[in-house]
Amino acid sequence: MEKTLRRSFANSVFLGVCGGLGEYINMDPVLVRVLFVLAFFFGFGSPLLVYIVLAFLMPKAY
Repeated sequence: MEKTLRRSFANSVFLGVCGGLGEYINMDPVLVRVLFVLAFFFGFGSPLLVYIVLAFLMPKAY
């Protein structure tokens, strides 16, 4: 079965980006969310911009 990167419907809190990333890399979606928040507070890149771009580019999982 081929993996595809999609926004999660089952693990969605806001738009499903972190849930989809977690499912794609076989990691707990909560841990992905925590990493996004830590990256936001410590200023590693621009996680908010990355999240918004991924929200528009990743297709929804149905």
